[in-house]
Amino acid sequence: MKRSKDTFAYQAVYRYLIELIEACPTDGERKLPSLRQLALRLGVSVSTTKYAYALLEEQGRIQARPKLGFFIAPGSAAVINPSSSPLLDQVFANARQPGMLALCSDAPAMLLSLEQPLLMLERELTRRYPRSLAPLYLPMGEPELRAALAERYSRSTEHYWQADQVYIGSDLHSVLEVSLNALELAGTLALVESPCSWAILRQLQAAKIRVIEMPLGADGRFDLYALSVLLKREPIRLAVLSSTVNMPQGGVVPPQDKQQICQWLAERDIWLFENDTYGELYFGPQPARYRDYADPQKLLVFSTFDKVIGSEAPYGYVLCRSAGAPLQRLFLERGFRLSPIRQKAIARLFTTQRFDAHLKALRALLLERMTQLKALLHAYGDDLWRVVAPHGGASFWLEATRPVQMRQVFAHLLSQRIVIAPGELFSQQGAWSHHLRLSYTLDWSKDIAQAVQLLAQALRQSP
Repeated sequence: MKRSKDTFAYQAVYRYLIELIEACPTDGERKLPSLRQLALRLGVSVSTTKYAYALLEEQGRIQARPKLGFFIAPGSAAVINPSSSPLLDQVFANARQPGMLALCSDAPAMLLSLEQPLLMLERELTRRYPRSLAPLYLPMGEPELRAALAERYSRSTEHYWQADQVYIGSDLHSVLEVSLNALELAGTLALVESPCSWAILRQLQAAKIRVIEMPLGADGRFDLYALSVLLKREPIRLAVLSSTVNMPQGGVVPPQDKQQICQWLAERDIWLFENDTYGELYFGPQPARYRDYADPQKLLVFSTFDKVIGSEAPYGYVLCRSAGAPLQRLFLERGFRLSPIRQKAIARLFTTQRFDAHLKALRALLLERMTQLKALLHAYGDDLWRVVAPHGGASFWLEATRPVQMRQVFAHLLSQRIVIAPGELFSQQGAWSHHLRLSYTLDWSKDIAQAVQLLAQALRQSP
């Protein structure tokens, strides 16, 4: 019995240390607890911690230094086993590992954020509005931020919004979940553009919504005849489409196509969910959006703040003119508890010229990094992939020039501490297996040219 217990104890300590190592940042050296400190922390014997440390030292994960203790070895973060979990989980688990270069990043504000101005505004507002005076319960969102969003989305006397038509939640997943339930769309049939955001696909799957994927051509357009036939044939209740640039494909649907699609949706009483998460990140003059032509009573626009502000603004929001009563009821039931001061600070950013100046600078920087990565793609792999410059957003949608299973390329690159996003992540039906999304919102202080070379090498070696 004692042997069995000791064996379990050292395995538990080993697992604890692995998690501790993987959670540590890569910058600078990191010291681990001493044998005695860890034994006291976990309630085990010193001999047990000594054995766990010895195993890690044998594996090269840690280094023992006389009189100094144990330190994490450089580059010791573990790679998640490619066969042990779904592909999407592998991508995100590995992208978060210390020392990994994530070419699959999806964070435009990583290049230029508004987090510092936001936090400064929050501190100023905290002094101005004592916490005791701030309401603790605002389930639909802070009124000042709801009004700021309504004002920003209003364009004319025909296309305008009111504050009570705006709903704010803790993140995009939460507000979409509440909205689908409020509009009684769970368990129905949805049309989505393909490739489609993995987050949206997961959200629809969680709501037990069956998905029909409508592929976008290389020019960013739908086959309108095929779409017309599909809408007549299938009992579609919901369409999810990008407002400006199609993400992650990077194309744009012409205004006349959008107008025709909105007419067909209105004729069939189909809800339009317009994805506006990248709506502000179009490189050229602002193009027409679906909401400019949609039936206002069957329109819901959704987005987040974090794409343009940064991770300090994780909230999601929706705008919807109709179904106010069920939306209010379910947002009340959900009871989001969000910081009123943080929301006020976001509202103040939105209503100043600083926000528009930031957007202009962010778009320019995205365009610059896109051009930079495009040059690298042409330099190292012109024969390997088709490069179509995106009209906006944060990534390229690359197609291999020959059949290549990107899942295998993904697994190969993990061993070199590089993470890509295979195209099949952006389809429930397993389409786009010869594609990948390649981001240019990267840490450009790293050797991106070498990473592109390694990607090209992996594609050449792939059977």
